[in-house]
Amino acid sequence: MSLPSRVRIVEVGPRDGLQNEREIIATEVKIDLIERLVAAGLACVEATAFVSPKWVPQMADNAEVLAGLAPRLGVTYPVLTPNLQGFEKALAAGATEVAIFAAASESFSKKNINCSIAESLDRFRPVAEAAAQAGVRLRGYVSCVVACPYEGAIAPDAVAAVAERLFDMGCYEVSLGDTIGKGVPATIARMIDAVSARVPVDRLAGHYHDTYGMAIANIMASLQAGIATFDASVAGLGGCPYAKGASGNVATEDVIYLMHGMGIETGVDLDRLVDAGAFISEKLGRPTGSKVARAMLASRA
Repeated sequence: MSLPSRVRIVEVGPRDGLQNEREIIATEVKIDLIERLVAAGLACVEATAFVSPKWVPQMADNAEVLAGLAPRLGVTYPVLTPNLQGFEKALAAGATEVAIFAAASESFSKKNINCSIAESLDRFRPVAEAAAQAGVRLRGYVSCVVACPYEGAIAPDAVAAVAERLFDMGCYEVSLGDTIGKGVPATIARMIDAVSARVPVDRLAGHYHDTYGMAIANIMASLQAGIATFDASVAGLGGCPYAKGASGNVATEDVIYLMHGMGIETGVDLDRLVDAGAFISEKLGRPTGSKVARAMLASRA
C-alpha cells in the first residue's frame, strides 16, 4: 500500500499528557499551551477531560479551559467524557467534540474505569445517543490494543470487537492505543489487519506509547497499513496511572519530523511546535521528552 500524502495529527498533550502531573498546573498555562499548539498548525487539540475531580484533580478546571480558548475556523478541541454526566457538563461548557474510552482488556477496564468491557460499552451508549442528538462529534479510544499490564498479550480479534462496537455506536474515528508501549511493527500490523476487517481503515487512528522505544517504528507500520491519523503528545508528556512504568505518548515533535522527512504533509510548523514543547517543559521543570526537540534546541544554542 502506498503511503498517504498527508496525515492528521491529534494532539493529546494538554489532556492525556498533563492529567497525571502531581502538581496542579495553572489554567492559564494550559490555555497558553493549547494556543501555542494551535499556532504551530495543530488543528485538533484534545483540551481537557470532564471527569470527577476526585479521581483526576488536574482536570478540575475543564470548563474554564474550554471557555478560555478562542474559537478558530477548522480547529477542534475534543474533550474526554467517560459517562453521560461528564458529557452533559462538557456540552454545557461548549464542547463540540467528545471522546469515550474503552479497553480491549477486561482487567484493564476494571482497574481503569471500574467495570467490565461490556458494562463500559453500555455506559457509553447514552453518551453516543446524546452526542448524536446534540450534533456533537464522537471519537472512540481503545486501550491495550497489543498488551495489557495485567493480562499480557491481547488477541487482535478482541481489539477488533471493541473497535467495531465503538464505530457502530457512532464514533467517526477509533483510536487504537498501545497503552504500555509493548507493540512492535509485526504485532501492530496484525492488530490493524484484524481491526480494519471490521472498521474502515480510514476511520482508524494510531495512539502509541514509547515505553520500549518502538512508537516511531509502529507509526511506520501503521502508515504502511493505511492509517493516516496519529495521536501524539507534545514533549512526550504523559503516562498511564494503571500501567506501571509506561512512558508517555510518542512526542509530537518526533512524529512531525518523521513525516516531513518522508515528504508527508502535516500542516505543522516544527520550529513553533518545538517552542511549545519547550514552554510546557520549562513550566514542569524538566527537559522535553522529545529527541527531535532536544536536538533542535541544542542546535540553536
